Amino acid sequence: MKLVVFSHKLVWRNQDSPTGYSTDGGFAFQMGAISKIFDQTTIVVPVLLKKMTAGEVHIQGQNLKIVPLENISGHGLRRKINYLFWFIKNVSKFNTLINEADAVHTPIPSDIGTLGMILALIKKKPLLVRYCGNWLVQNTIAEKCWKWLMEKFAGGKNVMLATGLQSEKPSEKNPNIKWIFSSSLTESELNELREKPPKLNINAPRLIIVCRMEEGKGVEQVISAVNLIKDEYPSIRLDVVGDGGELKVFKDIVSKLNLKSHVVFHGKLNHQGVLAALKDAQVFCYPTSFEGFPKVVLEALASGLPVFATAVSAIPELLKPGGGMILRNNEPETLLQELRELFLSPERYPEMQAYAFETASAFSLEKWGDSIKLHLQKAWNL
Repeated sequence: MKLVVFSHKLVWRNQDSPTGYSTDGGFAFQMGAISKIFDQTTIVVPVLLKKMTAGEVHIQGQNLKIVPLENISGHGLRRKINYLFWFIKNVSKFNTLINEADAVHTPIPSDIGTLGMILALIKKKPLLVRYCGNWLVQNTIAEKCWKWLMEKFAGGKNVMLATGLQSEKPSEKNPNIKWIFSSSLTESELNELREKPPKLNINAPRLIIVCRMEEGKGVEQVISAVNLIKDEYPSIRLDVVGDGGELKVFKDIVSKLNLKSHVVFHGKLNHQGVLAALKDAQVFCYPTSFEGFPKVVLEALASGLPVFATAVSAIPELLKPGGGMILRNNEPETLLQELRELFLSPERYPEMQAYAFETASAFSLEKWGDSIKLHLQKAWNL
């Protein structure tokens, strides 16, 4: 069976990659897992002219190839205008690729994925849609349209999956929409991470947060918590991993609070770099205000780190077994209180760590691929 994937994920050329292309984040790992289900997988994605190095991951898989597209330039209204011209230029290529394929996969949110999704519905091709944003909250018109489309057409050969882990069903309107977790961790990585678990050093606690440097992700709150507790624990350190538009703002806050000896910014790291940073830490802090399925929380749990996070999206389900603490709000004082209680009762740490490892073991990349395959077998008779 031949699958074609339409995604907005930016890639760049890399002669060292088996497919000739690389990207960042978990996309490459998940496409590799999905490719094992099919005889041939074609991924249609926009290509950057400039090669990136931060967070680079090779795209590779079983009989997997890349069809490059010109990137849609601009932001906001300018991008929407450019998209119209891009659409006219590429719609015939999309049409040909869908005709040649036996099934279509579109990860969304994505304007490119939306075009592939609509064409697949028109042509009545077997369709797999994965909603990778925050399914529980739709703020924009586009997000509301994606949810409407999924609820309207889920069922039969249209497999619609929402990324999340809630006990309630994703949709009351259409029970055919199912939850799917997200992961970039292989079974071998999970086993390797368990071999040398971190230990809590209350004389020099080491905290970490990994995310895009955006307002609402909790970075400023963690920095503020460190500022509040640094006199009690002079050797405390916070590692901040990630890149984004607010990075300079957060660095300025650290400078203003005179915390440069306590807060270290690592920038964007690749998959192995993130895991290495997590293994050097002791507690993962994530007082975020919004989230889809937080793969980084899963990676922290897999690294043996108790997670202190807000009750957003799938986080309560991930921490329910005991691998961390749910913060009642994202205020720095709340995080400070929970950290102080842990530091004053360090005997809790090994137990939380054991629950963290146990939770993470259920969410390997292989199990993610198996879950996708099971959904497709039921709908497509694979």
